[in-house]
Parts: sequence; structure tokens; C-alpha cells
Amino acid sequence: MKTLLLDLDDTMYHGNKALPSAVDFIKYLQKNNILFYFLTNNSSRTPLENAQHMLDIGYQNIQAKQFFNSAMACVSYVKKKTGKRKVFIVGQTGLKDELILRGFNIVEEDADIVMVGLNKAGDYYLYSKALRNLLNGAVLVGTNSDRVLMDSEGISLGNGSIVSMLEYASGQTAIITGKPSIIFIEEALNHWGLKKEEVILIGDNLETDIQCGINGDIKTVLVLTGVHQEEDIYNLKIKPDMVVSDLNELITSHKFTQL
Repeated sequence: MKTLLLDLDDTMYHGNKALPSAVDFIKYLQKNNILFYFLTNNSSRTPLENAQHMLDIGYQNIQAKQFFNSAMACVSYVKKKTGKRKVFIVGQTGLKDELILRGFNIVEEDADIVMVGLNKAGDYYLYSKALRNLLNGAVLVGTNSDRVLMDSEGISLGNGSIVSMLEYASGQTAIITGKPSIIFIEEALNHWGLKKEEVILIGDNLETDIQCGINGDIKTVLVLTGVHQEEDIYNLKIKPDMVVSDLNELITSHKFTQL
């Protein structure tokens, strides 16, 4: 059996509400010793916080080492590709902690890089500070380009919408390292020592999860519990290898054997 790379938001849960089918699915994987990891474009939490969040909402035996997020991919890539270390961040704990861990300096002005990750507390003044740094020569980097996401209240703005706003205001084109970028999947596979032919990527978003798998030449499964539905495949012209209504369908219909 291949290793499963599972999206979080809208695949495992909506905000603080676990998806019952996903809870059952994880129990099945654990019981049958099927290896799985979590991939997320959400940079707001650290892996430890990701694990605790899932435990809090009803999952069992989840560990921090099972998570790879867009902050990890972004910071790793920027460190390898540039000599720049002064960063102004639009982000939360996950991004800030990763930057500090990797030896970056977080600054308010004279930044080399403006790094944008999901920040639900972001406001006009924070975005204006980011813009001033960009107009002063900083490079715009986005952890991911999700236009929207679903939470317990419904559809909300995704990080990509904020990145696009700053692109428009600054005249820059951002470097994007999260899904669907090939950068993200390469960093994730390297992190766990996996090869693309050894994994299956499962998620709810055609434009990020499924396109990321396509870009990385990886088998994909679209689960219809989040952003996109089956008709969107034809509208967006992004085709997964398989579509399931929820994760339980992979178990009950024995579709694992088809991948």
C-alpha cells in the first residue's frame, strides 16, 4: 500500500469540527498499519499545534512528526535559494516559529522579504506595513495561494487572496511555495524521505491539492467534503485520478486497490 498524503482543512475537518468520515478513515489506517502524513497549506499552526488541534476535536494517536505545512516548505526553500534573512511576516505562530527555528530575523522595517501566511487577525495596518516594506525593496513570498477556505462559519478568505492584494498594491509577482507549487511537494517528499511513486495525495481542493499532485506526477484523490465538487473538474479542467464523496468511500468500496 502506498503512503497517503492527506490535506487537513476541509478534508479532515471544518474549523473546529471534525468530519466523522475522516475520523473513521484515520482509525482504519491506524488499525491496518497504513502509513499516512498530513500536508497543509495552512501556515497558522505549528506541527505540534496541528496535532493538538486534531486530538482536541476527536482524532486519536496523532503526532506532530506527521505534519508538513506551507510554512516549513516556504522557509526551507527561501533559506536554500537566497542569502536573505530579514523577514517581515504576515502570519501566525506556525510561520513565526519556523522562521526563528531556521535562523531568520523577524523585523518591522527594512525587510529583505515579506512572507505572507494565513493570518485571520490581519488588518489594514498590518497589510500597509507589509506594502511599505515591499515598496522599499523587499521580495514578496507567499506560503500558499488558496483563494478561499471553508471553516465552521462557511467560506472565508484564503491566504492567496491576501497575497494577490499585496501583488496588486506593490506591482510584484509573489514567489509561491505552497500547494500547488512543485516546490511544496518536493520539499515534503524530501522531508519524509519519500519518492513520488510511493505516495497518493488526497484533498478537497482541485486548484491546490489535486493540481499539486498533477504537477508532481503523483496519483490524486478528490474528496467532495470541501471547496470543490465534481462539476468543478470540468469547469477548471483539473482532473484527479479518483473522486470520492467522503473518505469512508475509499474503505467501503475498496477503491484503495484501484490506485
